[in-house]
Amino acid sequence: MALSAEMIGIVGPALAAGFMIILIHVPLGIAVLRRGIIFIDLAIAQIAGLGALVMGVTWEASPWWSVQMGALFSAFTAAYFFHLVERYAPERQEAVIGCGFVLAASTSILILSGQPHGDETLEKLLSGQLLFAGWEEILVHAPVYLFIFAVWFLRPHMRQGIWFYLLFSTAITSSVQLAGVFVVFSSLIAPALGAARFAKTRMELAIAYGVALTGLLSGFGAALWSDLPLGPVLVCCFMLAALAAGIWPVRRVSEAGG
Repeated sequence: MALSAEMIGIVGPALAAGFMIILIHVPLGIAVLRRGIIFIDLAIAQIAGLGALVMGVTWEASPWWSVQMGALFSAFTAAYFFHLVERYAPERQEAVIGCGFVLAASTSILILSGQPHGDETLEKLLSGQLLFAGWEEILVHAPVYLFIFAVWFLRPHMRQGIWFYLLFSTAITSSVQLAGVFVVFSSLIAPALGAARFAKTRMELAIAYGVALTGLLSGFGAALWSDLPLGPVLVCCFMLAALAAGIWPVRRVSEAGG
């Protein structure tokens, strides 16, 4: 696809949204992987999407802030519940998180089953419409990401306990509305997984950001070149970038040993 001026105008805010997402998803994903609660992002993303969906279906032509509040309330409720499970029944936490995701996804399908454009709405929730993000949405969500980024690196003690869950759910609430559930999961877990062999070293964060940036830019390029949906292409590119980052050091070590 040729990059006309109109296309550049569309890609600009979408790419800015992608940069905002990976800016905070990379450190959050590393924390999630260390905690061993891999599916919490899927669960909270789906639950936040369910909250936004309920607001949109209940009140037609809902203002954006009401949808945002519905998503945020649902995400905070789920985050607090998962925090309680971690505190009182940690051995069951991953199972509870998985059940939460399936329950929220099934409820979303039931709500949309009677809607005239239910299939399109469900696809938007899962795959997102990042390519159609506008500068207005960027201006709404940018302060949220910058606040979380600042708190994460300037107040390390807030990475623990209930604060972690609140920061995490706030980020996911914005991300799922911009990019959809699948991109949220892959942009959180794939970079952290690609950098896992460098865990607890100075290289871990840099490698994870490299994986995320590679996946993001190659995903945009591949989607524009092929005219395929951006969301699924981004998921594939994040995973491939993580795979490349994970395999390359092993190959170098084995060659050195041979």
